[in-house]
Amino acid sequence: MRFDTKIAVAVREDLAAWQKLNVIAFLSSGVAHSRPEAMGKPYEDASGNTYPPMFREPVLVHAAESRTLARTLDRARSRNLPAALYTEELFKTGNDDDNRAAVLAVAAEDLNLVGVAVHGPRGDVDKVFRGLRLHP
Repeated sequence: MRFDTKIAVAVREDLAAWQKLNVIAFLSSGVAHSRPEAMGKPYEDASGNTYPPMFREPVLVHAAESRTLARTLDRARSRNLPAALYTEELFKTGNDDDNRAAVLAVAAEDLNLVGVAVHGPRGDVDKVFRGLRLHP
């Protein structure tokens, strides 16, 4: 099935594996919260146990360098697509309040990005992530 929308995440390629997974999880939660139309329906197994909904479409994960992440975020902004971001400073904080304060303390052009996630119309997301390779 081909969806009209797309979810894409870019993570900085030089991070440790645990950092990449952490960044992808946090960014995905940002997309889920800001784009409820990206969510599917709850799951239920044959025993009657229920499970929360997940995204209704695949999440494509890309690898990128720092400057490419900045360009990707700029492209998302230029198309008015909401973008979730994760900066390197967030690895040093321990709670949501400190996370927001760490981002607020830095001008947009100086953000030390380690990840960006976007959900939107397929063609727009393709243009935002043009040139990025899928994560191996």
